[in-house]
Amino acid sequence: MQYDPVKDKLGNFVKKSTVLRKFFYFFLGVIFLRERYVKRKISELFSHENPVKILDAGSGFGQYSYYMANKFPDAEILAVDVKTDYLEDCKYFFKECGINNTKFEFADLTEINFENEFDLILSVDVMEHIEDDIGVFKNFFRALKKGGRVIINTPSNLGGSDTETEGDESFIGEHVRNGYSEKEICDKLRSAGFEIESFEYTYGKWGRLYWKTGIKYPMLLLNKSFLFVVLLPLYYLLTLLPVLMFMQLDLNEKNKSEGTGILLTAKKAS
Repeated sequence: MQYDPVKDKLGNFVKKSTVLRKFFYFFLGVIFLRERYVKRKISELFSHENPVKILDAGSGFGQYSYYMANKFPDAEILAVDVKTDYLEDCKYFFKECGINNTKFEFADLTEINFENEFDLILSVDVMEHIEDDIGVFKNFFRALKKGGRVIINTPSNLGGSDTETEGDESFIGEHVRNGYSEKEICDKLRSAGFEIESFEYTYGKWGRLYWKTGIKYPMLLLNKSFLFVVLLPLYYLLTLLPVLMFMQLDLNEKNKSEGTGILLTAKKAS
């Protein structure tokens, strides 16, 4: 299964139209469960005091930077990625939208050397792509101000890359690991100096149903031929209601003992 080429084609389809890109961001916010988890966590952490400076570490399509730029208009946001085409598309879109509090720059997270600069670092579906994760965690710790936080969303080792149906091969070809156990990722963050504030599994039984119905099956169709993009509206017209129900059930499920995703918050002690 080639997930990332399909994702890139979708990005290319909307990149030169601000209207289409805004709709694309809206669609991602509706259909991606991880985005709902991440946005909820950001709102929980910053319900009283807004971050002054934010690092979007692995900004991808830029949807989280766009969300934070609007949610925290007085904040300064630096969005970094290793994919220069993504960065250029985001620069164009943000300029066209008149968003001036966000900069996009090329950066390898294993090599960044910021010192005590950020109140928040956001890392969404990034760490599963990086071999030297401990080095990145140390860089994050150094980059944060005292009292600053990192939010990490990443697959767990309980099928987070959909390996339970793909043998030993990740559903997402670019992953260097299939996912983390709670102990592994918490121990690695502690070794970098962090205090773990919160840990939760996401994508439990309802989330797995959502993933297959809302994301995996449409991607399988698009992987066969991108022409199936014309059928996506019909597909989601038929499946959107159960997909949204599965998402809400997963979001409402408290104290999960396991799930295929991880959402973790760690703090640099003040």
